[in-house]
Amino acid sequence: MADSVRNAAARIDAATPYGRDRAVDALRALAVVGVVLGHWLVTALTLGDEGQLLGDSPLRHLPALVPASWVLQSLALFFLVGGCVAARGYAAARDRGASYGSWLRARLNRLFRPAAGVLVLWTVVAGALFATGAGYETVHTLLVLVLSPLWFLLVFAALTALTPLVARLHPLWPLAVVLHVDLFRFGYGGGPGGLGWVNVLAGWLVPYCLGCAWARGAFARARTAVALLVPGVLGTVVLVLWAGYPAGMVGVPGAEVSNLNPPTLAAVSFGLAQCGAALLLREPLRRAMRRPLLWAGVALLNLSAMTVFLWHQTAMLAVTALGRAADPLTGPLTGLHTVPDGAGWVLARLAWLPVFALVLGLCLAAFGALERPRAAPVVVVAAGDAVPPGTAPAAGAAAGRTDAAARTRAAVGESAPG
Repeated sequence: MADSVRNAAARIDAATPYGRDRAVDALRALAVVGVVLGHWLVTALTLGDEGQLLGDSPLRHLPALVPASWVLQSLALFFLVGGCVAARGYAAARDRGASYGSWLRARLNRLFRPAAGVLVLWTVVAGALFATGAGYETVHTLLVLVLSPLWFLLVFAALTALTPLVARLHPLWPLAVVLHVDLFRFGYGGGPGGLGWVNVLAGWLVPYCLGCAWARGAFARARTAVALLVPGVLGTVVLVLWAGYPAGMVGVPGAEVSNLNPPTLAAVSFGLAQCGAALLLREPLRRAMRRPLLWAGVALLNLSAMTVFLWHQTAMLAVTALGRAADPLTGPLTGLHTVPDGAGWVLARLAWLPVFALVLGLCLAAFGALERPRAAPVVVVAAGDAVPPGTAPAAGAAAGRTDAAARTRAAVGESAPG
């Protein structure tokens, strides 16, 4: 068994295009894991007085857990990697003579195809819940949890479409927009209620532009990454301690202000720190990704990154629903249906994580094909590769001698999101 795993990892390693920047894939994998674990650990469902399902969070009851949100809120990494890969991909497409339209269609297909399965399934589920007498509040709570990741797709798609225009935009410009929006929102007596939603695009444009700069080689030296990390950390600390921003970097039910919904200056400052740390980690990650077993895990996760991202909440809710069906025999299950107000809930939720992961694996088996490339060319140099267009990857050419290796290479080379 161990030999089979090592052999499979070696084949994936050999089939990876020569010169591919594996640090990009490693950062994307870290971002995916952070989002999934973050949602699974800070999202809770409880029963209301009338039996309806309500959203809750341990961060609401246990402020000492707030530092967990600093580790697990990794959205800035998605946009950093996405900007880097999109800028490289668009430049490579232009060098090949491909049109902007064909490049954009290919990228958006990889984003929206996996979303189709989620939308179809939950349309059916929502209809069935209403038909069986479920209340509006229950259905609304479930749909918000399941469909909230789709906002990411819409923002990411918009920034992808704007790549030719923003690829050389200095990130200080969207950062200035966020600053002024927050000044109007929280100062000067308060601005228009909808003004904050400008930050949904401007806030995530900051790490996206940093990713585009990375693609141009702007962060070749470590000191440029430090120039992001240190001001980002200091700015976040100042905003939280002296400007009244929430310390948590995720939304908390019942909180007056959320750092994510819409993004605040504190969330963007925190994202700058994350991007600086990520850029400092590039070389250690590249060295780690030379190990076939580690690289195989990262490559396979990237192959299904969007499916994992879109279906992880469904997996958690499926386990919660099955546990709820067992309530007459077991009573409310700690970590699934009880109020997240103590260490017992946290420990129980940690114990449920492998069950969530198992059900997510079933979702991947059922819907993962929606994300994978339909055709597999023998030689693929992905947008994230460091080699110039037209360079023949030697290691990959050897691996491309078999159809199986070519398929693996195409899958790894086209991993998403990004």
